[in-house]
Parts: sequence; C-alpha cells; structure tokens
Amino acid sequence: MNYTPSEMMIVAAARALAGVRTVFVGVGLPNIACNLARHTVAPALELIYEAGVYGAQPARLPLSIGDPTLVSGATSVVPMADLFGLYLQGGLVEVALLGGAQVDRFGNLNTTVIGDYAAPKVRLPGSGGACEIAIHARRLFYIMRLSRRAFVEALDFVTSPGHLTGGDSRARLGLPGAGPELLITDKAILNFDNPQREMQLVSLHPDVSLASVQAEVGWPLRLADDLAVTPPPTDDELHLVRDVLDPQAMYR
Repeated sequence: MNYTPSEMMIVAAARALAGVRTVFVGVGLPNIACNLARHTVAPALELIYEAGVYGAQPARLPLSIGDPTLVSGATSVVPMADLFGLYLQGGLVEVALLGGAQVDRFGNLNTTVIGDYAAPKVRLPGSGGACEIAIHARRLFYIMRLSRRAFVEALDFVTSPGHLTGGDSRARLGLPGAGPELLITDKAILNFDNPQREMQLVSLHPDVSLASVQAEVGWPLRLADDLAVTPPPTDDELHLVRDVLDPQAMYR
C-alpha cells in the first residue's frame, strides 16, 4: 500500500460526505475528512464546531475546538448555547462525526469512564456535547480505530445514545435524530442498515481479511449480504491530504 490506515479512514469518511450541506465536526481525523470532502465531493459543505462556529474555513489544522483559527473566514460565530439550541436542537445539522473510547453493537458510545463509574480504571473526558449531538443530529457517522478494547459487548458507561437496544428503541424513546448510520475504521466500514439496527460489516479495506476484523470485535460480527472492498485512496486524494490539509503529518 502507498497510504496509511489513517489516510484510508480520512478518505473513506470524506467520500461518505458526498452532497452533505452541514456537518458537526471535531478536530483530528474528522476535521481533515471534512476539509477533504470540501475539496472533492461536497464543495458546499459547512463545518460546524462545538465552540460556536458555523461555516468555518480554518487557515490551518485546529489544535482544539477552542482554537482561534476556527473563526477565520467563518460564516458566523455565536455563543455555544445558541449553536446547540438553535442549530443542533433546531434540526439544522445534517451529519455529525463522532468517536468514542467504546462502542457496542447498536452504536452506543462511551466517552466517560473505563471500569466502574465510582472507581474507574480510566476517567475519560466525558460527554462534552456528544450526547446532545448524538440525540439531535439527523445522521451520525463514527470514525474509530478498530480494536477489541473499543468494540465491546457491553459499554462500561453509556455516554451517547446510538440505537440503544436495537430495532425501533430509539424512535420509541422519542429521540429526534436517526442515530448512527456509518462507522469508518482503519480496517473496514460498517453500517446499521438492517431492521435490528445492529452494526454490520459492509466493506473491507484493501488487503484486510475478515478474520482480522472479527478478531478486534467483542461479539460475533454481522455481515452485510454483499461484502465489498473499499476503493483505495486516489493519487489526487492523497495529494490533498498530505500536501494541502496535513503537510506536517499531525493526524494522518
């Protein structure tokens, strides 16, 4: 391969944003993926950051959601409460990109603790805005590295709701967003396109075996009817990632 697993993740996430108008995004791989999509499949894409920035066009890769570079060229900068209350809860966020320390088969996320909540092995950053984003964004895309400690049978703590217990449990609770739709990893792409809303493998990245994917998942992984191979990054996509978006290789 002439690309890294991180570059494969970035490219796959960017392609999934084809035609999307608004995306709620964080820093790191999701940020590069969204900017790659703006250069390729979604030229009208508006980036929304939790700090209160809408339509961001950062002059460089932001180091955090509070990095001042996010306001450069932005359409608007508003208080965080307005961003969540008017944009997110108002149903104006089409796609949100999320990740977590743990995910289960129905796309529920943990970003709170590893171990018992009262005496955790690891105290994680917490929800931030992830719980509200998971509830209200119209569609959810996840970007996570595939590992057995992250893809677990049971979460240590449910921070952000996915499809809860599966089926129509999310709709029965009255959550407005449709929940997780796609999960992009460094080995494969998964989705939830079945009546049970259970995570299923839909595409293996080039030179990745099914056995190596299953080995990193803590339950018997469901397979889509038509298992595909992810198209590798093109030379143009790699040029944009390496030379335009992340020339210092901070994330790729």
